Amino acid sequence: MSDIVNGLGRATAYGALGLVLLVLGIVLVDLLTPGKLGRQIWEERNRNAALVLSSALLGIGGIVFTSIWTTYEDFGKGLVSTAAFGMLGLVMMAVAFLVVDLITPGRLGSTLVEPEPHPAVWVTASCNLAVSAIVSASIA
Repeated sequence: MSDIVNGLGRATAYGALGLVLLVLGIVLVDLLTPGKLGRQIWEERNRNAALVLSSALLGIGGIVFTSIWTTYEDFGKGLVSTAAFGMLGLVMMAVAFLVVDLITPGRLGSTLVEPEPHPAVWVTASCNLAVSAIVSASIA
């Protein structure tokens, strides 16, 4: 029975950490795009903004999953490593976003929240997932 209680405690801690990292991902995408992200997605039903945010959340989720899956035997060390790799993923996604913005015409953030579908959204979403895969692979 104590194994179950111990497992529930660890799952709660990792789950809470994962939620914090996901919220930071939302904040990051909101900072990189003009306007309020919540309004863009839920009120204006902007598919471009929704796809960019979804790819960032899937990417962070993948990094957190990989970090937990390959975690250290020491619970504290595993929790710290998951937080560190999650933050690294967020930073790397932001850097990739800024690099794509620098090497493409126009302002990427503005392009991503245009009401009409834009191919740059797919490039940005793919970049988020690629960065996530790279960080995840470095964990394992």
